[in-house]
Amino acid sequence: MTKRELIEQVARKAHLTKRAAVEAVEVFLDEVGRVLSKGEKVVLSGFGTFRVISMKGKTVKIPKTDKLVTIKSHRSPRFTPGKKLKRQVLR
Repeated sequence: MTKRELIEQVARKAHLTKRAAVEAVEVFLDEVGRVLSKGEKVVLSGFGTFRVISMKGKTVKIPKTDKLVTIKSHRSPRFTPGKKLKRQVLR
């Protein structure tokens, strides 16, 4: 499902105009990004948890060329699905 398809579903199922659905989806995504950028987590009961993890810098070897490349330390978003979502997917 694409963002456009999600907006169409939200508009149809929530009986919203397409413009209102676009705004709702955009606000949701912006808020999740804003909270994660502060290092906090977003917990959506039944759906899952979005969080940020810190990755240490490291040096890795590219197998094809045997060249060593340094990867800087960085933060990365992670998602852990909730029980309800897991059950839904397993059906």
